[in-house]
Order: sequence, then structure tokens, then C-alpha cells
Amino acid sequence: MYGTDRDGVRRVFVDALRKAEEGRPLEPMERLVAEVLALHPEYHTLLRGGESAVEREYPPEHGRSNPFLHMGLHIGLREQVAVDRPAGVAALYRRICLHTGDVHAAEHLMAECLAHALWEAQRAGTTPDDARYLDCLRAIADQPPARRP
Repeated sequence: MYGTDRDGVRRVFVDALRKAEEGRPLEPMERLVAEVLALHPEYHTLLRGGESAVEREYPPEHGRSNPFLHMGLHIGLREQVAVDRPAGVAALYRRICLHTGDVHAAEHLMAECLAHALWEAQRAGTTPDDARYLDCLRAIADQPPARRP
């Protein structure tokens, strides 16, 4: 997003929320962040904390999810879909969105596959396995649509 500096990336979220709430113009990446932030009002109070939000730790053993990781997965998915990389991800995104009837819910399902692919790659010290990632997404896309009330 903006380099690999954790605090710098987190400040993008803090700044994008502040600018969006103030009605100020947003850069293209800030617009994307603001779109994802709009889906997650539960994180707004945290982000309004500025530097305390940036510096906070989210160790898995505390049982809390990392909001920056969560929103970053949404952004990563949207970037993948925009360029259809890995090839086929855009079509799978559309299928999963149709199945769920809800883009946000579809992204949450897909984010599980993306997070797992990234975790496996990090653990193995390799790049993500695109074929396994796409297989995970296909498994979701091939499930029968959930019944909606």
C-alpha cells in the first residue's frame, strides 16, 4: 500500500478516516481505504485515536483480530480483482458475490483464503501459491448459494 513500514501503513487508515470525515479530497488509495472503512464503522473510534491506534499491538493470544490486517485483506482483494491477478480471481469474486448477495460478506469469505495463502507463504518463506489460493476460492464459489429470507 505505502511501503512495508507497519506504522506508516496504519497511518494511511487513520488519515483516510480523518480526511473522509472532514470531507477533504482523497488520493486514489485513500478513497479505496475510505470505502473499506465505510464497511467497518466498528473501527472508527479506534482510528480516531491517532497514534495510539497506530502503535497498538494485536497479538493472536489476546483473542482480538487486528483491524488493520482485516481491512488490509479487503483492500488486497479489491486490488487483485481490479487487475485480475492471479488470473481468474475477478471472475471468482463475481461468482462469490452473486452467491452471497453481499459484497462485504463475499470479501470476508475470500479474505479467509487470502489470509491462509499469505500465512502459508510466510511460514514457508515463499511467494503465495496462486493455484492453491484459487482452489480455495473455487471451493467457495462452487458451494450452493445460501438461502436468503
